Amino acid sequence: MEPREWWEFAALSVLAVLQAEASRRIEKARRLITRAIHGNMTSVWTFAGVIVLPPILTGVLITVIYGHLWLRVQRKLGTRPEHRVVFSAAIIILSAYASAGVLAVGTFLQRMNGWPPAVALPIIVIIAALIFIVVNYLLAAMAAVMHGRSGHIIVAGAEFALEIATLCLGALAALALDNVPYLIVLILPPLLVLHRAVLVKQLEELAITDQKTGLLNATAWHEAARNELSRAARQSSGFGVLMVDLDYFKRVNDTYGHLAGDEVLKAIARMLKEELRDYDSPGRFGGEEFAVLIPDSKPTDVVTTAERLRKRVTELEVLAQTENGETLIKNLSASIGVAIYPTSGTTLEQLMLTADSAVYTAKSNGRNQVVTLST
Repeated sequence: MEPREWWEFAALSVLAVLQAEASRRIEKARRLITRAIHGNMTSVWTFAGVIVLPPILTGVLITVIYGHLWLRVQRKLGTRPEHRVVFSAAIIILSAYASAGVLAVGTFLQRMNGWPPAVALPIIVIIAALIFIVVNYLLAAMAAVMHGRSGHIIVAGAEFALEIATLCLGALAALALDNVPYLIVLILPPLLVLHRAVLVKQLEELAITDQKTGLLNATAWHEAARNELSRAARQSSGFGVLMVDLDYFKRVNDTYGHLAGDEVLKAIARMLKEELRDYDSPGRFGGEEFAVLIPDSKPTDVVTTAERLRKRVTELEVLAQTENGETLIKNLSASIGVAIYPTSGTTLEQLMLTADSAVYTAKSNGRNQVVTLST
């Protein structure tokens, strides 16, 4: 290995440690508020190492970064045992080596075919970055599934965007190291700002999300409903409000336990997300009661949606862990009350009261049905 490579290894190691120390509190807070697999800012230094360092030094760099991260953040939190930290570092090393392999093959082909470096090399780096992301997420997802932690896998657009942003900064860091080395320190300020912005975004989502189901909480749902009410009043349009109440949910809790009941609630939440449009707003009001806001819809479409949701509840089969082992919970049902703006009410309070009354009517009529009421 050449002296320059050792110097670049030292520079990346020092900067990675400095960045981790400067954002230590942010990373602690971020790890405390999310249990899902998520990207982190270390990809900046890792990917820069993939581009400028030989594979052996890249592996050592990743070991240094993750060792420091565990000592200064994860060990004190007590949220990750040592073997999981080692496994995470191994996944990153494999991802880095896969990415380095793409770079090596791409560079070889570029030289063999005489492709213009100004065009070919950026494309090769982009492909290498995509390989890094794909291998990283696939290995992490496989590990989570094997250890029964599939619920921790969140393939969110925001996480991919963050990973892409850090890899772009890593490519710029490598470019600086190869051309104007002292400019690499300019990577630190935007990286720290990005890290803080990610935490702020997570805190904002935490404030509006029901932690058990991932749907809007009651406060956030009411805010969305008020906004839709104002819009509908201005544009003289209509929308629907559904109150979805699971039938005999107490019986589920009493028979299978509260943890199994939680799995049922999560299954209902997943079903709502699958069945509703992107701009519909499902929320959880507490217990077994859900609310759904359906904008820009005719009354018949709202009722059709409610009936489709009711039918999907009856088709659900939820695999839950109980004291007797895994149990399949089925034969679920829900009573759904429907209120339509403006025929069921012109204020949010009137709409909610009407939908709630419709739920009670559905319960009184035998449950597992959709009822629409007007004021």
